Amino acid sequence: MHKFNGKQNMNIIRKLSLEMLILLAFQQAIFADGYEVRVKIAGIRDTNIILGHHFAGSMYPDDTIKVDKSGFGIIKGKKAMPQGMYIIFLPSKSYFDFIMGENQKFSMENDTSNLFKKIKFSGSKENQIFYDYQYLLSDKRDEVKKLSEDKKKAKTDAEKNQVSEQMKAIDKEVKSYKEKLLAENGNLFVAKFIKATQEIEVPDPPKDAKGNIDSFFQYRYYRNHYFDNLDISDPRMLRTPIYEDKIMTFIDKVIPQTPDSICPAIDMLIAKSRTSPELFRYMLVTLFNHYGQSQIMGFDAIALYIADKYYIKEATWADTSSIRKLKDQVIKKTPVNIGKTAPDIRLVFVAPEHFKAAADSLPLKKNPYVGGFFNLSDITNDYIILYFWEADCGHCKKATPLLYDIYTKKLKEKNVAVIAISLLFGEEGKVKWVDFVNEHKLYDWINAWNPYDYKFKEIYDVSSTPFIYILDKNHKIIAKRIGPEQCEEIIDHFIEMDKKKKK
Repeated sequence: MHKFNGKQNMNIIRKLSLEMLILLAFQQAIFADGYEVRVKIAGIRDTNIILGHHFAGSMYPDDTIKVDKSGFGIIKGKKAMPQGMYIIFLPSKSYFDFIMGENQKFSMENDTSNLFKKIKFSGSKENQIFYDYQYLLSDKRDEVKKLSEDKKKAKTDAEKNQVSEQMKAIDKEVKSYKEKLLAENGNLFVAKFIKATQEIEVPDPPKDAKGNIDSFFQYRYYRNHYFDNLDISDPRMLRTPIYEDKIMTFIDKVIPQTPDSICPAIDMLIAKSRTSPELFRYMLVTLFNHYGQSQIMGFDAIALYIADKYYIKEATWADTSSIRKLKDQVIKKTPVNIGKTAPDIRLVFVAPEHFKAAADSLPLKKNPYVGGFFNLSDITNDYIILYFWEADCGHCKKATPLLYDIYTKKLKEKNVAVIAISLLFGEEGKVKWVDFVNEHKLYDWINAWNPYDYKFKEIYDVSSTPFIYILDKNHKIIAKRIGPEQCEEIIDHFIEMDKKKKK
């Protein structure tokens, strides 16, 4: 057993005290960057509440907090939370929002009898600004609603004008309130969020010297200034309920819906997102998935564009096998995108006479060594429909006679060629093909296949049947993945465009 004298004891105590002070200071330094929100909610007791946050268009839970019999609990952590809009979920499945800004140590009280009106904050300037603004908007909406009813009841123009002036005054008051709020608190997250909720004010179009108005002026202005109020490069905005909606509205409704317009917009959005790894990942994944899942004709080219330019090179979170598959898809699908020149392929043309002769002859039906070779590049019609199909495919059984009917009655006279390419190979496939052609008398288009080389199926990325491509006279792909009933509409559209160009 060791013995210590008084002096040794004092030294040990001093040493321990110093160590405790260092440890306490270290803990305080860590917690200084953390968060502590003291919550008291009247109407609940001895239960759990959930802290969550907004992210893009969804809500996600972060932590569960136990409140005592008075409804009091503390939400805290050693690491500061990303700034943004957060949520408290209650057992009743109701919830309320609050802001986690620069200052993440504050108190709030609420009451389940009215979660919107009875919330109070102590030590949080941003939340006070946030709710004061919401209260103002709520009060002014009620005033405007009452004035609208008064205007309907007004009997004279003078009374209606008076009400209109009152409504304008309210609008002016709200606008002035916003301007003052933003001017005084411009660097705070709450101010950026409130600004982001404002729509762009589009001016009236100017007149030229002759008094003419540019009918596209307001659209161009709106498109060019769409993000004036929302800083899409600010990662804090991602933790709000408005960010994703603004992005999707821009790419789906504001930008012209063509790959040539959408791809530059995507470049801009991704460039703006590089301010944080989280924002970049969100933007890249969201845009890639959006266009990868799109059913709009030609938008697969946008997904391939994103994959080739960004995802394959920069999606460090994706596993190597996924990236390898994506590379293969880019190589495979890009040559047959809309706007590309159709790859030349070698096929075998089987004449109508063979089908008719083989109708009652099983040896002829089975014989694959018939017909003559031709290249796609040999076909010089104004428009060409490449129709990949199989005689035993359920959808093909309906689509093939329909396309043939449309072709013979409406498209043939417009100098359109249809190359109906059978994908059934071998003797059994040949028999099914011959029987189907004879049954439906499909003699008046180009019946083709290639029993010697199946690579054309891979070249044209035919993963299911029926599969249609439409080419123009220069063999440029102008449509793909469409139904037979759409062929006439698309070809007529391009015929009209061609007439306008000639004029």
